[in-house]
Amino acid sequence: MANQRKRKLSVSEGIDKDAKYAIDDAVKLLKERAVAKFDETVEISMNLGVDPRHSDQQVRGVVQLPNGTGKSLRVAVFAKDVKAEEATAAGADLVGADDLAEQVQKGEIDFDRVIATPDMMAVVGKLGKVLGPKGLMPNPKLGTVTPNVGDAVKAAKAGEVQFRAEKAGIIHAGIGKASFSEEALAENVKAFVDAISKVKPNGVKGTFIKKVAISSTMGPGLKLDLSGDLSAA
Repeated sequence: MANQRKRKLSVSEGIDKDAKYAIDDAVKLLKERAVAKFDETVEISMNLGVDPRHSDQQVRGVVQLPNGTGKSLRVAVFAKDVKAEEATAAGADLVGADDLAEQVQKGEIDFDRVIATPDMMAVVGKLGKVLGPKGLMPNPKLGTVTPNVGDAVKAAKAGEVQFRAEKAGIIHAGIGKASFSEEALAENVKAFVDAISKVKPNGVKGTFIKKVAISSTMGPGLKLDLSGDLSAA
């Protein structure tokens, strides 16, 4: 316990909990304090001025991070025949139809993203109670119900991140690894915040992006000052 307390003091040393840091400065501080024995995940948390319970204030979408997430995403694709071959060629980890549906029904969910061709939604729709709670249900708005399964698989593998505001209007996402360069992490942060700023719901009045913070798995949270980086602040 003493060692844990000492480590917490060291990673938090020099951090002003009430201060807001420019993106580049925050990334520098984060990397300096990511000293765990594993490659810590860098996460972003955004507090939005929305109430997702209202249909006109929901925030959901996808963003392609310029430098990927550093995470190896396992992708499952529901497709048949030529489209199944296309998905496999693009690097999908699991490809199938009724057979894949049976696996999912049994609780065998060894994947992070599900993509389906439109003609397979009659099969996938029956899996809503299993995939829905896990946030894995394919959705046309997220580009995961599409005839272009090859492109969708490649995008997922290249660092496409799905986002969705939770009940309290908060969005969480992994946007890289501590081993990334400062420049790469800063670019990913800016790309993510920019993507959120572009999907401001029409029903939102007042400030949309209220607070943004980044942190590494074992590190302290660092509040961001976006005024010098983005017009969305």
